[in-house]
Amino acid sequence: MNRKVIQTADGSTTIYIEGWDETYHSKFGAIQEAKHVFIANGLSLFEEQSVAVLEIGFGTGLNAFITYLEAEKKQQHIDYVGVEAFPISREEREHMNYVSALDATAHESVFETMHNCPWETPTVLSPYFTLTKRQQYFNEIDYKNRFNLIYFDAFGFHVQPELWTTEIFKIMFDALQEKGTLVTYACRGPIKRALQEAGFKTEKLPGPPGKREMLRATKC
Repeated sequence: MNRKVIQTADGSTTIYIEGWDETYHSKFGAIQEAKHVFIANGLSLFEEQSVAVLEIGFGTGLNAFITYLEAEKKQQHIDYVGVEAFPISREEREHMNYVSALDATAHESVFETMHNCPWETPTVLSPYFTLTKRQQYFNEIDYKNRFNLIYFDAFGFHVQPELWTTEIFKIMFDALQEKGTLVTYACRGPIKRALQEAGFKTEKLPGPPGKREMLRATKC
């Protein structure tokens, strides 16, 4: 399936999959979407405490890098696990412009290390941030009561509905600690119902640029 790097509306890059007409991040702004969905409506709920984060769809590394920058800024300890079945290529990674777009040239080596570090092994990127990448399918995740927060950033329901089922969300539910939170850019009715069937309490929130609403779900 043909893939190409494109620029989104806020100037940041993402990957476009032609056969699916799908992008890794919002075409209305990759960085804007990541900050709104995962930081403002996710990580910000856990300020002044250590946080364990599970990312569903490590992809380009954007969400991990932005979270790392937040950890450095706030001196917040974050244990970050990113799951990805199909890592992007080295060439694709080299075309991601997040370091410059985020004015984070001092941390360029960290972004490179995020992609180059070994899979399945924790990598300490700073005194505040540890990254573990796991190359596996989402239905193979077997964590129990491990995380405070899940970034659910799978490809869209319209191209991979099998990633947005009650069965997958039960795996997410089990992976979260009590009162843990899952945030996602999506807000379709079937997704909301699947989250609720898995045991989550859901709420609709204003979405990022180009999207009216998003979902946040809590393990009660």
